[in-house]
Amino acid sequence: MDFISAVFMGLIQGIAEFLPISSSGHLALFQHFFAMENFEETQMFFTVLLHFGTLLSVFVVYWRDIVDMIREFFLGVAALFSKKDTGTPPPPARRLVMLIIMATLPLFVMVLFKDTIESVFANPKLVSCALLLTGCILFFSDRLAKGRKNAKNATILDALVVGVGQALAIIPGISRSGTTISVGMMRQFDRSFAVRFSFLMSIPAVLGATVLELKDALEVGFDSTLLPVYLTGVVVAAVVGYFAIRLVNSLADKGKFGHFAYYCWIVGLGSLIASLILPLIQTQT
Repeated sequence: MDFISAVFMGLIQGIAEFLPISSSGHLALFQHFFAMENFEETQMFFTVLLHFGTLLSVFVVYWRDIVDMIREFFLGVAALFSKKDTGTPPPPARRLVMLIIMATLPLFVMVLFKDTIESVFANPKLVSCALLLTGCILFFSDRLAKGRKNAKNATILDALVVGVGQALAIIPGISRSGTTISVGMMRQFDRSFAVRFSFLMSIPAVLGATVLELKDALEVGFDSTLLPVYLTGVVVAAVVGYFAIRLVNSLADKGKFGHFAYYCWIVGLGSLIASLILPLIQTQT
């Protein structure tokens, strides 16, 4: 691992984590076609740091929402133990906390299929097909009528349905951001709110996964002399992730979110063809 490799991996992480093109799918295909299947095992600590870098991007872009949500969370808890009933609906930030909690619940179901999902990483054909499916989801998302739901009137059922989309996106090749934003639009979310809700609901999911992976990474160990290299990758991932979030917001507002469908189709079809042809070439040689 050197600085050039760290910058490259940080760039890929920052772009693929937030653009609707599936970072896990790209990682699985990259590892397969470049014979780097053991990258995550040998560089587990660096991989965890890269996810932390992109998580910082979300905090920077949505820091006002996050501060409001933290405050309203504690005010909401205090209100539960209070005997006062004002009769007024909860503030949007407090409802947003509740919606995100509900949207996170389907992820716990996917834990039961952890081994099955991990096996998908070793099958480039399945990853390629998942990318093609992501392309279809994105293509139809822009053709949906504009919704008007936001934090004030979105329902628990809406949050659960979007949460199911996030849970399914654990499969490599299914874009988390693309699926959750598209499902939000299907539930008549306002386009800007669909993007905002998607990235905010990623915080507990990514943070929880990062904490669990960090434990395993520390047990495996890492080379402390490479910390400057690792930090370089983290900074690149955070900066690129920031601009990627801004880009997704802009494209969704303009109704051009589905343009990423063509990229997913090209990569998915290309990798599917390559995964079918390369084994035949290798057997002949």
